[in-house]
Amino acid sequence: MKKATALWIAACMAAGLMTGTAAADETEKKNFVFGDTTFNAENEEANINPHEAYCGWACLRYGVGETLFKIQDDSTLAPWLAEGYELVDENTWKITMKEGVCFSNGKPCDAQAVKASLEHLIEVHDRARGDLKIASMEAEGNVLTIVTESTNPTLLNYLSEAYGCVIDMEEGITEDGMVVGTGPYVAVELVTDDHLNLVKNENYWADEVKVDEVTVRTISNGDTLALALQSGEIDAAYGMAYASYPLFENDAYTFTGIQTSRSFYCQMNFQSEIIQDDAVRKAIAMGIDKEGFVGVLLNGYGYVGKGAFPETFPFGGQNVDTQTYDPEGAMAVLEEAGWVDTDGDGIREKDGVELEIKWLTYPSRQELPLLAESAQASLKAIGINMIPNVTADHNSIWKDPTQWDVYAAANVNCGLGDPMNFFSTHCLDASTKNRGQYHNDRVEELAAEMYSTFDSDERAALTIEMQQELLDDNAFIFCSFLRMSMISKASVTGLTAHTCDFYELTSDLDIE
Repeated sequence: MKKATALWIAACMAAGLMTGTAAADETEKKNFVFGDTTFNAENEEANINPHEAYCGWACLRYGVGETLFKIQDDSTLAPWLAEGYELVDENTWKITMKEGVCFSNGKPCDAQAVKASLEHLIEVHDRARGDLKIASMEAEGNVLTIVTESTNPTLLNYLSEAYGCVIDMEEGITEDGMVVGTGPYVAVELVTDDHLNLVKNENYWADEVKVDEVTVRTISNGDTLALALQSGEIDAAYGMAYASYPLFENDAYTFTGIQTSRSFYCQMNFQSEIIQDDAVRKAIAMGIDKEGFVGVLLNGYGYVGKGAFPETFPFGGQNVDTQTYDPEGAMAVLEEAGWVDTDGDGIREKDGVELEIKWLTYPSRQELPLLAESAQASLKAIGINMIPNVTADHNSIWKDPTQWDVYAAANVNCGLGDPMNFFSTHCLDASTKNRGQYHNDRVEELAAEMYSTFDSDERAALTIEMQQELLDDNAFIFCSFLRMSMISKASVTGLTAHTCDFYELTSDLDIE
C-alpha cells in the first residue's frame, strides 16, 4: 500500500511538472495578430490559393508561398527559390532551383514540383496563362526549362507575380482554398472575410522563423482597424484610415512606409454613350482636383498622379503630358460641345439629356470612397452630376456596361519591375481587366513591340508613348499613388513595407 501510494504521488508530481512545462512552453510562444482591410472576397482574395483570381497576394504577403524570383525595392529582380537562369534563345529559359528548398510538409521543391505548380496555374488562371505564354516545360533535377509560345522578355518578372507562388500540387488545394507552400508560415485555418491562422514552418529552408503563431484578421473598416490596434487586439495594421494616423505618431508605435506604384485611377466605359463623348471625358479629367484629394483627404500620405507610373521610374509621369485641374477650362470644353445648364439647377444638359455620370468603386481600399467624395464635389462645380456607387459587389456590376460610366479602382501598376503588366491587364483588346472595352490601334501596335523588346531603354520609350496615347484619349485618369504604410506596436520588428506591395509577413518578423 505504501509503495502504491508513493508511486501515485510520484506520478502526480510528474504530471504537475509536465503541466507546468506545457504552460511554460505556451507562455514562451510568440503570437502575432495582423489586421488587414484588404484580405477579403471583395478584393478578389477569398483565400490563399495563388491559382485563383488575386488570392496569390494573400499567399505571398502572409508568408505561405514564395516565387522563383523576387522584386527588390529598386524594381530589379533577385533569385529567390531559384538560384539563377540562362536565356538559351529568345524563347527558351533554363531556370536552376536552389539546393535544399522544400515545402512546409518537408517534400523537396525541385524542378518537377515547380513544373507541376505552373502547369496547373496556366490551366486554370487566364491572366497567368496570357502573361507567361508558356508553350512547354521540361524538368530534370533542379533545372526547369521553359519554352514560350513567343518572345517574352518579362517572363521572370511574371514568375515573380503573386500567382507564381510555388505550391505542392501533390498535396493539392483544399476546398477552402488553402495550399502548401515553401514560405516561413503554414496555413492551418481559413475563414473567408474573417481570419487566417498560421503557424511557424518548422521545415523552412531559408532561416529560423521567429514567430510561432500568426492570425491575420480581416477588418475591412479603417476606423475599426484603428480601434483594434489601440486596444491591443492586434499587433499591426495594414489599410488604416489616414485620419487615424496621428493617433499612432508616438513612441508606442512604429510606422513602416514607402512609395509604391499602386495607383488610384479611373477607367472610362467606352460602351457608355455619354463617355463616348470626347468632351465629357476631357472635362472629367480636367475637373478632378488631384492635389486636393491627396493633400486634404489623404492627409498628404500619397503622391499626385500624372501618368500610369510614378516619377521614380524612368518612364514615369514626368515624361508625359496630362490634363491638369482646370475647372474653368473644363466648363469651356463642355460649353463648346453643347453641354449647357438651361434650367439653372447647376447640372448641364444636351439634347434633353442631363450630364450624369455613374461612378462605380468599392470600399475595401479606403482611398477609393474618399476619391469618390472628392470627385463628386469637384465635378458638380463644373456641372456634372456624379452618382457614386461604392459597393463590395463591384466585380459583378462592372460586367454590365449599362450600370456604370467611370470605374475607380486601385492597382499596382509596376509592381513587377516592368510596366507591361499594367497595359496587358487593363488596356488591350485581350486584357482581362479592360472593363470599359477601350481600344486604340497604336497602343496595340506598341504592345506588340514591347512583347519582343529586351532592351530596357527601348521598353521605357515604348512605355512613355503608350501612356501618352491613354492620356490623349482620356481613357484613364491616374489620380494618385499610394504611400504604403503599416503601423505596428513598438514591440514588433521585421515588418517592412516594400515598393511592390507584396512582401509583409516574413521570417524577419518578431515580437517581444
